[in-house]
Amino acid sequence: MNQRYRPITRLGLGGTGLGDMYHTTTDEDAKATVDAAWEAGIRYFDTAPHYGAGLSEHRFGQALRRRARADYTLSTKVGRRLVPHLPGEITAPFVGALPFKRVLDYSGAGVRRALEDSLQRLALGHVDIAYVHDLSPDALGDTFEHHFAIAAGPSGAFQEMVKMREEGLIKGWGLGVNTIEPCLRALQLSDPDIFLLAGRYTLMETTPLASLFPLCASRGAHVVLGGPFNSGFLAGGAHYDYMPASPAQIEHRERLRQVAARHGVDLPAAALQFGMAHPVVAATIPGASSASHLKRNATLMEIEIPVAFWEALVAEGLVPQEAPLPGRKPVV
Repeated sequence: MNQRYRPITRLGLGGTGLGDMYHTTTDEDAKATVDAAWEAGIRYFDTAPHYGAGLSEHRFGQALRRRARADYTLSTKVGRRLVPHLPGEITAPFVGALPFKRVLDYSGAGVRRALEDSLQRLALGHVDIAYVHDLSPDALGDTFEHHFAIAAGPSGAFQEMVKMREEGLIKGWGLGVNTIEPCLRALQLSDPDIFLLAGRYTLMETTPLASLFPLCASRGAHVVLGGPFNSGFLAGGAHYDYMPASPAQIEHRERLRQVAARHGVDLPAAALQFGMAHPVVAATIPGASSASHLKRNATLMEIEIPVAFWEALVAEGLVPQEAPLPGRKPVV
């Protein structure tokens, strides 16, 4: 695959926790989390202006400032500009914010301004990857087609991202979304390098297998998996895709737990390792708001899981036959 940006470590650190998602995190805990990630060998960090209205970016900038820039890969996102607003716009699922509010802007000028502002918060001269954030029906509702037309238009985000890549402000770009359809359209209309896809390729759902992953493979694009626990659900939480889990989702998780128990497998470990078996997947980035969470994720990634467990998931219809699995060759 043609990779313009720095290689990504297979386990990354997602920045939602550093943006006070669900609960408040102190600056000290945020720094300790990034330090713990570094000690665990993690060199890929992802953030966004949306996370705490700049709070996550600010904390990453502080924590990474003493690290050599050539030693890590960092991604952030565009599509929301932050404008001054006191005391700060707090919007679910975030419970904290810097003194800004978010303004959607998928124009070329808007994404360039958003990136330049991010570089200021991060105290960096470039980012490795920039994702067009939440350009997706689940985030934008009835306004999605309007915003997508702006982004894909002659003076829109896609064209500007290509220009910024040529200028060296970014090394690669794509979309950061929760659905596959915008990714497919972006591949058809432009030249993205990588996608951050949250929650769609997990032990709960494998929709990208049918169309997105094959197209990425043919175009030389990669995918980073966000939300490998589906908002903490596969790690025992009550939320699925940031909403209370449905009875059907709870039942599916219980079936996974039963198979895991029979094989002596830690289900969160399986959830974290599952997606990495697919050849287009470059990394997975579970969020972590504390050093202890981070260290647990790093440990889960290295736990050895018997092939019999994966085979049982296929036999019981919990994952499709064609899904590449750790220790098992894909069926062709």
